[in-house]
Amino acid sequence: MIYFFIILGLFVGSFLNLVIDRLPKKQTIIRDRSKCDFCNRKLEWFELIPLVSFIIQKRKCRHCYRKLSFYYPFTELTTGVLFGLTFLTGNSLYVIPYVLFAISLVIVSCLIIIFFTDLKYGIIPNQVILFASSIALLYLTLNTPYLILQHLLSALFIFLFFLLLILVTRGRGMGMGDAKFAFFIGLLLGFPLTIFSIYLAFLTGALVSIILILLGIKKLKKDTIPFGPFLAGSTLLTYFYGNEILKLLLKLLNL
Repeated sequence: MIYFFIILGLFVGSFLNLVIDRLPKKQTIIRDRSKCDFCNRKLEWFELIPLVSFIIQKRKCRHCYRKLSFYYPFTELTTGVLFGLTFLTGNSLYVIPYVLFAISLVIVSCLIIIFFTDLKYGIIPNQVILFASSIALLYLTLNTPYLILQHLLSALFIFLFFLLLILVTRGRGMGMGDAKFAFFIGLLLGFPLTIFSIYLAFLTGALVSIILILLGIKKLKKDTIPFGPFLAGSTLLTYFYGNEILKLLLKLLNL
């Protein structure tokens, strides 16, 4: 079964690539077939097999022979791995398990879209945040309805915290997309996992930024580094293993 969900994730990742590229450009997602980024030729079905087509075609378009971005197979592989991980961690579901498992896959897909959309285009789509927040609320309603108020308060608190940061920094450090995304994170994770996830995002974001600046890849005053991927990455980690990590930390601190 885990291999089934990994393969399913590869195909879903191929579709997510379409969403990631078309949402920022306000293009239709379902009606038009996938096209080459360079020559705009429509791709045949055998050119859309996740990972396999990329490898067989040696990372090149069959028509114009331009090299394709590694973003595509990386997104597919990431989705496959995370779908497999969702299956492995899904045995803890106890109310309407199959429905909750499907919802978990949708939440993971939304986080992948946000990760790569912000990384590639510097945009966190409002449509994805709104949809993901609705799905998170549905998840809470079916699984733990008694925690809805707590999660809503967590979402509101973290949104106001980000809004304050935006006002203080005048939008230099992050944008409203990050604040809206933070609201979804609070709604999904609740307290205290939201605090842990945000702290982890700031920590990893700072470390990666310092490394990129020291290597000369980014400049301190001129270049910006999107914060959405760090938020998405830390949320995925917390979503799967947040409780276990917190228990381990408390044990190490003897609390």
